[in-house]
Amino acid sequence: MMNKRLTPLLLTLSFLWIGLSCQSGEPSKSTQPSKNPPPNKVRKSPEFQPSDSLSFLEKAVLDASGGTKSVVFSKNMNFLYAMNLEGMSVYEFDRKQRKITRIFQFKATPGKGWDYDDGKEIDSYEEKPVEAFLSHHDSILWVSLHNAGGIVPIRLFEPQNKPLGKTDKLIYVQNAQGKTQDTLFSPIILTGKTPKVISCTSDDRYLMVSNWHSYNVSVLEINNRTYPFGKVIKNTAVSSIPRGIVMDEAANLTYVAIMGGSSLAVIDNKTWEKTTEIKVASNPRHILQDKKGRLLVSFNSLGQIACVDPSTGTLLFKASTEAQPRTMALSKSGEYLFVTCYSGNRLMVYKVLDDRFQLMHSIECPGKPVGVDVFEDNESLEAWVCSYSSGTITVHRFGKVRD
Repeated sequence: MMNKRLTPLLLTLSFLWIGLSCQSGEPSKSTQPSKNPPPNKVRKSPEFQPSDSLSFLEKAVLDASGGTKSVVFSKNMNFLYAMNLEGMSVYEFDRKQRKITRIFQFKATPGKGWDYDDGKEIDSYEEKPVEAFLSHHDSILWVSLHNAGGIVPIRLFEPQNKPLGKTDKLIYVQNAQGKTQDTLFSPIILTGKTPKVISCTSDDRYLMVSNWHSYNVSVLEINNRTYPFGKVIKNTAVSSIPRGIVMDEAANLTYVAIMGGSSLAVIDNKTWEKTTEIKVASNPRHILQDKKGRLLVSFNSLGQIACVDPSTGTLLFKASTEAQPRTMALSKSGEYLFVTCYSGNRLMVYKVLDDRFQLMHSIECPGKPVGVDVFEDNESLEAWVCSYSSGTITVHRFGKVRD
């Protein structure tokens, strides 16, 4: 029989040995960030030394798929995701290698689309990706499907390999050559007719979706561990067609670009009710917020961008662009604004100053450029621009110049 006085000592040594074992070798599954990320951790932007200007270095053209509509970088900047509306797919690119790593190809099902030129419904397919947002340490890609009336959460590292609901969307996971390697299913979370932009709080608790034809904005509460991983808790009505969304968490307010009108809707993030509207020029499409809290807005039909004080609604300054400015992206430092001009077939690059936009570059970008996102380190910037009609992504690389 074991000496009773030795038992506590042996137990203590056993626990110490187990603890040391867990700290060495391969990490346990519970510490894998892609498998079980810590919940509600606030995202932080990196800090970079300021630069005086940008020098254009090079460009590279990558093949995507039909009707590439938007692009979004992972938070760790290792991957870029391209939403291919006509291709009914999402492409995952390795940023450093500039190569496709995975293709998420939706199985097509009949649906009703929209002819924007003729202003009428047309026969189409439901699974047409528009915009996207990454949450929970890049583990969930939320994608709006143009004709499905909602969004899908694609679990990038913990795929759902069997349907858990009757309306789940089937996705074929393919390699760069288009050969199917696996299949996964994703729940469709109904939000409204023709969902567009998706935004999320920094703690990954609430998601917002602008619904073009429903004239409203859906608010979802996220639970990343329980199917269907999000539920609509509020549909907030707005005056006309909504698109761009920016969430000001310091002020507990959300601003929505009313593209069908001339205003920015203001929503209270505590009640999710619309409180007021900020009057702006007509046809605002995309909206961002800089580090000073100012709103940056693109005006599609006017060929303009503007800086607005959200507290007073005052127009601080504006600048002309080439025809139909669409998506904008701020460098992580907040110094530079990249604007795609759809009909102008150009990428416009501005330095954002205290009192004006200073044009730095106007670069030809054929194929109807529409989406853009930016990679940045301390020495350079890369603007990844997707072109809708050509189904390509052009990587524009710039060097930071410090006098």
